[in-house]
Amino acid sequence: MKAYVFPGQGAQFPGMGHDLYTSSEKARELFEKANQILGFDIAKIMFEGSAEDLRQTNVTQPAVFLDSVIRALVADDFAPEMVAGHSLGEFSALVASGALGFEDALHLVAKRAEAMQQACEKEPGTMAAILGLEDEVIEELCKKVEGVVPANYNCPGQLVISGTKEGIEKACELMKEAGAKRALPLPVGGAFHSPLMEPAREELAAAIEAVTFSTPACPIYQNVTAKPSTDVAEIKANLIAQLTAPVRWTQSAQQMMADGASVFIESGPGKVLQGLVRKIDRKMPVQSI
Repeated sequence: MKAYVFPGQGAQFPGMGHDLYTSSEKARELFEKANQILGFDIAKIMFEGSAEDLRQTNVTQPAVFLDSVIRALVADDFAPEMVAGHSLGEFSALVASGALGFEDALHLVAKRAEAMQQACEKEPGTMAAILGLEDEVIEELCKKVEGVVPANYNCPGQLVISGTKEGIEKACELMKEAGAKRALPLPVGGAFHSPLMEPAREELAAAIEAVTFSTPACPIYQNVTAKPSTDVAEIKANLIAQLTAPVRWTQSAQQMMADGASVFIESGPGKVLQGLVRKIDRKMPVQSI
């Protein structure tokens, strides 16, 4: 079975999506539509902007979403049998599965970026990648530090924690003492996938409830549960919960494999998810769309 996966914030790079724009009329039409929806020239920033330009939350999230979704929509042989997205990538997966329309999804992505930026300004925080420790050890150590939680289960031996800056600093020391190979602070704007994102969750929830979702054409494996779903109410609830809950990518990929995934196809800038899938199962074939 073909498992299509979509990356999240952090996959961006200058020049992303330009190959699509120059090779497909349909892609150009979708980029132009995106410019109109967002009210600024996102395409120009993606193609000509600097790395710093692409780090701005209101640019990053729409940019990664557009590269991922348009790449899938213009592909001749795009036929997903199961889909999943890492954090922001879940919105791309919803479009790919037919659960959300392109325009509605882009509106939600823009709202998500705005709400997250406001939450970051209200409750400053950060994240750190912990390498070389078992998930269970990291979970127990997080319980010892107020304001710190597991955020991204990326692959065995790589888990990102999230929380207050003071808490993350303390947690990193505990992780090193426990034998972590590295406890690496990340250059991010806030404590994503933690309770500090609660203001953003509330704002995004209202926007999600106002949008019409359809039954997807194939199961979507959501970050919050790591299980497949085709139920619209369940999909919406999980999407709302995602902002303050951990991304269970390891568990999602493992469940997709258990359910028959025979190849993982990444749609979007870079090859981040292909690398994570290889670390979850070295024998699993991976490729770019």
